[in-house]
Amino acid sequence: MWEVYRIGLSLGLGIGLGGLLSALLAPRRAALIAVAVVAAAGGAAIGYAIGGWHESVAGGIGGALGAAVAATLVAGTLGRGGTRGGTAALVGGASLVLAALALVPFVGFLEAVAVPGVAARARRRRPERYAGLRSLARD
Repeated sequence: MWEVYRIGLSLGLGIGLGGLLSALLAPRRAALIAVAVVAAAGGAAIGYAIGGWHESVAGGIGGALGAAVAATLVAGTLGRGGTRGGTAALVGGASLVLAALALVPFVGFLEAVAVPGVAARARRRRPERYAGLRSLARD
């Protein structure tokens, strides 16, 4: 049972790390692959520090997953007119909350299922960029 807790913890911490790195470093899609690789390596290192190779694999998967999902949300937000600083603060804060929630048993596994689902839902419900007063102008 202790092994399952450590694997879930590594997975959740990897998701949090990937989301935080992606919020801070990957506002463009060109940097997504580099950030995902760094997040996977960092998650694997965290997992190895927690336990052994099982935790390392879970942390690496969590890091890559967290980076990919957060980069999708960040790119969508910036594409619709969000500011870089505000987006980084909100997504980074949410990533820290996800990392803290990973301390609860089995929540890391739930995060691995729920986070991509939330990102898919956000992508389907994507509104258009705010037009402001341009929508009132006559051509």
